Amino acid sequence: MQDITRAKTLHQGQFNRLIKITQATSRYPERDVLVLMLGHHCGMRITEISRITVADVMHASGKLRSEISMREAITKGCRQRCAYLVSRPAIQALETYLLYRIEKGIGAAFVHGQYRGLLPHQPLIYSSRGDGMSQNTKRRVLETGESRDYKACDSLQSHVTRLYQRAGIKGGSSHSGRRTFASKVLATTGDMETVAQLLGHTSIDCSQRYVDVDQATLQAMFSEAV
Repeated sequence: MQDITRAKTLHQGQFNRLIKITQATSRYPERDVLVLMLGHHCGMRITEISRITVADVMHASGKLRSEISMREAITKGCRQRCAYLVSRPAIQALETYLLYRIEKGIGAAFVHGQYRGLLPHQPLIYSSRGDGMSQNTKRRVLETGESRDYKACDSLQSHVTRLYQRAGIKGGSSHSGRRTFASKVLATTGDMETVAQLLGHTSIDCSQRYVDVDQATLQAMFSEAV
């Protein structure tokens, strides 16, 4: 797996290219664009994206949530946090994917009703097999010294890295979205504590690895954000 400190941080033009090529070449463009958007606009890890459910992003009424509750069980750091679904491109990508799932009957209930007729506790992101993405069990040592098993979606991670390669983005990987998100937050707020909170880190030292970019890049990102 590529070191997160080396995952490429994307400028807006590069991200736009990534999205356009994914839309044009992916077998599942609605799904793959949403996965990329959730990384770049919400700072979510690939495994977190693979494990959130329909109910995590939608109220029973069918209205989208503005906050996605990231349960302790699905985060790599085993700490609950919120991801904020406020970006217009991310919201549009989610709406497009939900419509695709509804039209195809993917994970749909037998009786239409709440959650736009989708099964609420099924994964939001489906694999090409028509079920949830496969997960690998791994173990990490928490800051407390406690060992904890966690799930990692290596298959989706590899797939997303291939999307970057297909778009000709050298150094791009599944961590590029989260790193780009962190850098944009820092460029806009100038506050590493905010970056750490949004990434779910307990230490700003850990977050610093995600924003190890030069001042010119941060300035360019700030210009794009304002």
